[in-house]
Amino acid sequence: MKIRSVETRVVEIPFEDRGTGLGITPSAWKTLETVLIRVEDTDGNVGWGEAFGYFVADATRSVVETRVKPLAEGASIDSIPVWTRQTQRQLHLFGRYGITMFAISGVDMALWDLSARRANVPLWQLLGGTEPATLSTYASLVRYGDAQAASTICRRALDEGFRDIKLHEIDMPVIEAAHAEIAGQAPVSVDVNCAWDDATALGNLARLRALGGVSWLEEPIFPPEDFARLARLRSQGVPIAAGENWCTATQFSQAIDARAVDYLQPSVSKVGGITEFVDIMTLARDAKLGVLPHSPYFGPGFLATLHLATAYRDMLQVEYLYVEPAAELIDLSSVREGQRFRLSDAPGIGIEPDEQVVSRFLRPR
Repeated sequence: MKIRSVETRVVEIPFEDRGTGLGITPSAWKTLETVLIRVEDTDGNVGWGEAFGYFVADATRSVVETRVKPLAEGASIDSIPVWTRQTQRQLHLFGRYGITMFAISGVDMALWDLSARRANVPLWQLLGGTEPATLSTYASLVRYGDAQAASTICRRALDEGFRDIKLHEIDMPVIEAAHAEIAGQAPVSVDVNCAWDDATALGNLARLRALGGVSWLEEPIFPPEDFARLARLRSQGVPIAAGENWCTATQFSQAIDARAVDYLQPSVSKVGGITEFVDIMTLARDAKLGVLPHSPYFGPGFLATLHLATAYRDMLQVEYLYVEPAAELIDLSSVREGQRFRLSDAPGIGIEPDEQVVSRFLRPR
């Protein structure tokens, strides 16, 4: 396929989570920033991608526009993995990971969608899947930092039918209060976003183990790529998960070699796109490790994750960010029933962004 154009737009949609917006991120988090990527071939086919953009959308878009786009436009791409790896090599001076890889991820994702649309097959089938699957999602809560608020939201998620819940709390009294509210009605996982030191993590692992029903502890320490230290936190009675801040199969391979975690958590819009995600699935299977994709998105990144989970049936639950956007960038109603999703056989990722929503929430250049 020959690429005619690569276009980027930043869509910023406010959301409500009934919290303060403070805690996980450097400043208040109240909008969902999507770096939306549209790739068109010379036959008029279009593919959609999403590059990670929360708080760094303008920087990510800049790398796409100034570094990745010139390598894609006008190129004849017979193999997306070959193109993606070549692009990584050409841009490695700007950083192997972080924003450079976010930009590559979004274009890689759009190319896979485009390829599936050209073949007139759903992306999950192009990736080797044989039939649609009903995919379970868990409610991924924001950080509230307050026992009553966290407990109230847990009750609401349960009432809406979620049967797995992830907390982003870092204080054990808040975690324990939320756990008590859930009262065994759902497994609970805890993501602390690298907030604990080793001693705190070990002490809190003991408390989590005593609670029971804790599925995993996610990113307990900083830096998240300190694989040796992560490995020392395993075998404490609660599985360890990480990977949303690792990029490329190379880092995941190093983590596996170090026996760092029980669950791998690649993020398709950060890790290097679908190309790297597929390689990570092979690594996970060979190492007999579970995969829990990081996917707090509402655009092509979430849909791409659903297609990957459909193609790789051994993948575990999919993350669903439990907030209320002011509008839906992509209308998921045709593939959603409660907390479960089931994709159709529509070509590519199956659903396109709503242009009225894009126009309404488009960030000016």
